[in-house]
Amino acid sequence: MQFDTNKTDPSVLYKLLTGIIIPRPIGWISTIDSNGINNLAPFSYFNMVSSDPPCVMFSTRRDNNTNKDTLNNVLQNGQFVVNLVTLDVVEQMNATSEAVPADVDEFKLTNLTPIDSVSIQPKRVKESPIHLECEMIHHYFMDNNEGGGACIVIGKIKTIHIDDSILMENNRINLDVYKPVARLAGSNYSTLGELFSIKRS
Repeated sequence: MQFDTNKTDPSVLYKLLTGIIIPRPIGWISTIDSNGINNLAPFSYFNMVSSDPPCVMFSTRRDNNTNKDTLNNVLQNGQFVVNLVTLDVVEQMNATSEAVPADVDEFKLTNLTPIDSVSIQPKRVKESPIHLECEMIHHYFMDNNEGGGACIVIGKIKTIHIDDSILMENNRINLDVYKPVARLAGSNYSTLGELFSIKRS
């Protein structure tokens, strides 16, 4: 089977791509609006871009040509925190994916604890063991879309917070304690499962 993307319905492309490009890390993005209201939402179109300089990206869909609150906030002040998702907080993460009015604080909605960042305004999720404080350096709206497309945001990491419990000697991450969760298709998620190593030549 092959699909000509120019002739395939966007809803079919979404189902195919989110089913085959797996697993995807989840960027649990916290932002703040001009009125000081916190926003928190998960994005599985998320990953690292570079380590020099240290940058991450996330992409947000624009259904019906409408920005999500996260994007509006980042475009306003250029700041966001990436909170990494673990098994302990996966249910609360899922709850923050619900579409709610912009004046609803998802921290309060899901009984999560907002804590101050060091270098930017948006709050961090205390219950997450890793936070990346970021400043936006680029954003790009995708062209030739049907119904809204997406916007890619690239942020430079200013401060990294890692809970001492998951940090080992030589700055390695203890995966048994970290327990990250990845996004699959539909309502499915995964943990790391079986690990194996292959040395580079």
